[in-house]
Amino acid sequence: MTQDQALKIMESGVNVFLTGAPGAGKTYTLNKFISQIEKSGKRVAITASTGIAATHIGGLTIHSWSGIGIKDELTKDDKAYISASESLRHRFRSTDVLIIDEISMLHGFRLDLVNEVACLLRDSQQPFGGIQVILVGDFFQLPPISQGSDDMIDFLYNSKSWHELDLHICYLTEQHRQAQNDGLLSFLDAMRNNTVSDSQLELIKSRIGLAKKSDKVITKLYSHNFDVDSVNKRQLEQLDGKMYSFTAKTTGQKYKVEQLLKNILSPKELDLKINAEVMFVVNNFSEGYVNGSRGRVVGFNTEQPVVKLENGREVRVSRHKWTLQEDGEIIAQVEQMPLRLAWAITIHKSQGMSLDAAEIDLSRAFTPGMGYVAISRVKSLDGLYLTGLNNMALVLNPKIYDLDFSLKQFSLLLTNQFDPDTDDLVKTISQNRKLINQELFQLLLQWRSEISQNDDDIVFNIPDSILEIVAALKPINILQLSSLPGWGKRMIKKYGQQVVGIIKEYQIKSFQNS
Repeated sequence: MTQDQALKIMESGVNVFLTGAPGAGKTYTLNKFISQIEKSGKRVAITASTGIAATHIGGLTIHSWSGIGIKDELTKDDKAYISASESLRHRFRSTDVLIIDEISMLHGFRLDLVNEVACLLRDSQQPFGGIQVILVGDFFQLPPISQGSDDMIDFLYNSKSWHELDLHICYLTEQHRQAQNDGLLSFLDAMRNNTVSDSQLELIKSRIGLAKKSDKVITKLYSHNFDVDSVNKRQLEQLDGKMYSFTAKTTGQKYKVEQLLKNILSPKELDLKINAEVMFVVNNFSEGYVNGSRGRVVGFNTEQPVVKLENGREVRVSRHKWTLQEDGEIIAQVEQMPLRLAWAITIHKSQGMSLDAAEIDLSRAFTPGMGYVAISRVKSLDGLYLTGLNNMALVLNPKIYDLDFSLKQFSLLLTNQFDPDTDDLVKTISQNRKLINQELFQLLLQWRSEISQNDDDIVFNIPDSILEIVAALKPINILQLSSLPGWGKRMIKKYGQQVVGIIKEYQIKSFQNS
């Protein structure tokens, strides 16, 4: 699906999951949607799963915006307190569209809590009280923090709310970050499809150790903050010349200011010298840099750093304003140079960046998706420098592969909803039997057998090939089921809820048993 197609679907007022690989343009599409929808007079709440992600889009964390904080459940007293909050009630009742970005890191039970609060404050039983919900993210990115094993991760798609929202899947397929012909993009696609070949693996391994042979200064990506702080401090101290210090200017509520400072990528105290390696942490297209653009300090003009970008352009850097808003009012503001030292950065903080080059240490990768996030920050294979890989470095969560395939197909069917290429879908699944969940397929066959006792035509109307597609894509609501071949209005009306119910029950049991 293209960005323009996704934009039209979001503007139609339906609930949407906007997804796609890194570099597909999710943030660009989201920002364009926000701009257009605000011009129409609708009121938009912009949130994200983490503070860093929220500052990228100029919003709040969903925890803060919704009033749930870090709660794992809502007690009777919690609900009474929320109900009595006029500010929360006004916030929810004045919101037309709720955006939640970087949803891969949001726990499913917390989405359910937000849903519960919305229904409570809007006095409505509709999902999220009738607010249009736009979820944005990529499940192959970093997952929510789990207290147990990776099998116990509470992914958002396991939540009750995910099923209730009847989400239109907008899977962006264009690529705007990586070069198209150097092997990096095909490797990342293979990781997403679980089809990495030996030759592709060798191509990535060939990038190990090349940083030592390069005369370029390359940003190092680490999995831990300690390594990053040590590298940046040591490198800055080794430079000769005067130290220039820039202290963030702040206004607003003390707690909210601290919250904002914690989540922006520019430090409260920024120390620079000539020849310091720096990175921009915001987008400024008119000045020629984006979040992740790399440069070197070449001078100071009336106390403002002058940074020479890797393309040779020199930029006189001015302070940037980050604001924290609630209900349309600025409650905290930070002014600081939109820079950070760039000899090193953590993989976690690099999420959302686009880097020309990175030296990546994956020898201590500790969670599925970490290596994928790090490698996908880089624009081309020539910019990828590896210092090590461990067994976790190139691992993605196995549960996401089947989900991602289904999301792609539902997006494709939505794109072609007036002329779906059903033959192609049937052919794809019939040629790759591994896509079919055989356990679910047997449950559907059993259901059809029971129904056939009172409906002789059901075997003809719903043949094995149709049930195989259902068992492969696992539609979780009527909207998704109706997009599949063989499910016209009559069959949906007659059997749609039963089939979706079987799938939901199967997925819940599978999750509980995993």
